Amino acid sequence: MNIKGIVFDLDGTLADSIEDIAESMNQVLEEQNLAIHSIDTYKTFVGNGIRKLVKRSLPEELRTDELFTKNLNRMLEVYGANCINKTKLYPGVADLLDQLQEKEIKISVFSNKANDLTHKVVKVLLAKWDVSFVIGAGGDVARKPNPQGALMAAEKMKISPNKLMFVGDSGVDMETAKNAGMFGVGVLWGFRGSDELKANGAKAIISEASELLNHL
Repeated sequence: MNIKGIVFDLDGTLADSIEDIAESMNQVLEEQNLAIHSIDTYKTFVGNGIRKLVKRSLPEELRTDELFTKNLNRMLEVYGANCINKTKLYPGVADLLDQLQEKEIKISVFSNKANDLTHKVVKVLLAKWDVSFVIGAGGDVARKPNPQGALMAAEKMKISPNKLMFVGDSGVDMETAKNAGMFGVGVLWGFRGSDELKANGAKAIISEASELLNHL
């Protein structure tokens, strides 16, 4: 292959953020004496943005517009203040990014996390590396699997989509890769499994960060 750049998903791919997400949402639920969820359950809730996360976390009878908006706003407040408490890079990711930089492979980030929170996490965790483009959900950018953000990254990096890899941990990411005309690589250390990745068009699946280098 002749890969010149990589667009990464953030949560579940570069960043192990599930504890901060789970603890923040559980705080919102506990404030209302509602049942909380396990980390494993939250792994099935994430991937489609914070609105879907909040909706999935709430009991069905509390998903009215008014209550949903109230809980969404509270989650944005709580998580915004706690989004980098325990969030860290997955094992092997720092070494991978070092090697990509040495090879002059450009990198970008496209996440369904809110844009301001995406930038906040990237600024802290990826400060060491040159990240060409960072975009999250919100504003005029459609959420994945719409490829808009990925194609914006391609334009910013000045690389044709067919020379780019899209790396993520979910079926949504693999759909995004396919929709953008990029080579989709699924990772197994995140929030979803190989069946979902394969079903949504993963061209390759890796279990360790270093394996990505074999697909450049």
